[in-house]
Amino acid sequence: MASVTIFRKRLAALRERRGKVGGPLQVRAPQYWRGWCSAPVCSAVFLVVALSFASNAWSQEPSGPVRPENSQKIEKGKALKAETDIALVNVTVTDPYGRLVTGLEQSNFRVFEDGAEQEIVRFSSEDVPISIGVIFDMSGSMADKIEKSRLAAVQFFRTANPQDEFLLINFNDRAQLMTSFTGSIEDLQSRLMFTAARGQTALLDGIYLGLSEMKGAHNAKKALLIISDGGDNHSRYSESDIRKYAREADVQVYAIGIFDADGGKTSEENGGPALLGNLTEMTGGRTFAVSSMNDMPDIASKISMELRNQYVVGYRPSDRAHDGRWRKIKIKLRPPKGLPPLTVYARTGYYAPGH
Repeated sequence: MASVTIFRKRLAALRERRGKVGGPLQVRAPQYWRGWCSAPVCSAVFLVVALSFASNAWSQEPSGPVRPENSQKIEKGKALKAETDIALVNVTVTDPYGRLVTGLEQSNFRVFEDGAEQEIVRFSSEDVPISIGVIFDMSGSMADKIEKSRLAAVQFFRTANPQDEFLLINFNDRAQLMTSFTGSIEDLQSRLMFTAARGQTALLDGIYLGLSEMKGAHNAKKALLIISDGGDNHSRYSESDIRKYAREADVQVYAIGIFDADGGKTSEENGGPALLGNLTEMTGGRTFAVSSMNDMPDIASKISMELRNQYVVGYRPSDRAHDGRWRKIKIKLRPPKGLPPLTVYARTGYYAPGH
């Protein structure tokens, strides 16, 4: 029994070590060893084999994948750090049914800046921590939609990874920060539950506040999720203000749009779909229109899944001028043979560094 105990301890240590070197280790005794091998003999044999295996494993240095000289893969679990000479673009790819397309390689992507093709020097499809701001409409027009909207927000929070962080902003007559960045889903949920829908709609002010708060994010990947019927009638900021600020912020914006099927009751509500659609498209996000309030939690889960299954394409701009100009980005695909037409979502550009 002593030898069995020693073997188990050594095997546990070996598994821990192998997890650091090359991933999990699975040890199974061959079928033909069973029957003739008594417990003491098997323990001794396994101990010798394990110690020999451990000696070889411990003598090796951990090694990562071999990478081409011009391609640096971004390691899983580490936040993406923007470099002054590298532009990083989050890219979502969907099929004709709106389903995510995963498994594409660097060679399937082409990136253009102001019409000139660029060399891709970084590529990743790993899930990394995200800082997310939820912009929640609490105006009077949401009174009959508020319960399902709360459920959607809670469902979105519950899909979080351990390193994700969230902030919550409510808006009606004015926008207010309900909680700054936190990983506590319980705190976020409780703050959502004890608010009532009333007043006018300062949607643009809510988005502006969300973009401002993103400057304090701890993760390099940042996103906003807007849950609203899209009408604005009480903001200090204009749509052009928000578009300019969003261009500078490098934050993906998504929206769950609760639009009336027959059009809104006011001109502001009628303009809601275009307002949210233009903003999300510009930043590489998407607007999901709600056809049934019961679908909202599923839509929230879909957006969360999309954020965690994006490609990151990095390139070093061939135009090195620090002129502060807006530069247009276009991502194109070389899809593998046999796939249907695919759709690409990515931000449309960025401001070059200034002098």
